[in-house]
Amino acid sequence: MAETDTDFAALIGSRICHDLISPVGAINNGLELLLMSGMNMSPEVALIDESVRNASARLRFFRVAFGSGTTQPVAAQETTDILRDLYAQSKWEVIWPVGVAPSRSALRMVFLGLLCLETGMPYGGRIEIEHRTTGWDITGTADRLNINAALWGVLAGRPLAERLLPAQVQFGLLPAIVKDSGQQLKSIVTETTITLSIKD
Repeated sequence: MAETDTDFAALIGSRICHDLISPVGAINNGLELLLMSGMNMSPEVALIDESVRNASARLRFFRVAFGSGTTQPVAAQETTDILRDLYAQSKWEVIWPVGVAPSRSALRMVFLGLLCLETGMPYGGRIEIEHRTTGWDITGTADRLNINAALWGVLAGRPLAERLLPAQVQFGLLPAIVKDSGQQLKSIVTETTITLSIKD
C-alpha cells in the first residue's frame, strides 16, 4: 500500500522526536542528579532546568501532533501532563476535558488545532477543548486576535497563494489529516473568539 504525503510527514515527525527525546531526557536526569548531589540552583542552572523541561514538553507534544495517528487510546493523565508541562509558563491557558482519553489519531488533530489557535492568539488567552459524541470543539478566547484571512482560509480548503512558512505547517497538515480521517473541519472567527470544530 502506497504511503500518502501525510503518512510520510508523520513518519518523519515521529523519527525526529523519537531520536531527540532520549538525549533531552538524559540531560534532564543528569541535571537532577547534580542537584541531588548538592549543586546550588543558581540562576544559570535554573535557566538550563527550565529550558530542558520546556524542550521535553515540546517534543512530547510534537511527537503526537506531527507523528503517526493510530486508534490506540492516549490516557487522559498523559494528555493533561503534556499540556500542563507545555503551557505552564506560557501565555495560553489550555483546558482539557476531565477524564477524556482520545485515540492518538484524534489527539493529533486536536494538538494541530491548538497550534493553529496559538497563531491566531499571539498575545495569549484561554483555550478550551470540548469532546462531544460527534467530534471536537477547540475554542480560544482572547482580548486581541491576529487573524491572517488567507492562512485561515487554508483550513476551509482554499488554496494559499504563497508557500506555508515552517511556523505555519499546522495549517496545511490539519485539513489534510481531517480529510484523510473522513471527518470535516470548520472554523468560526469573531472579534474575540476562534472555534475549530472537527466533526464526524
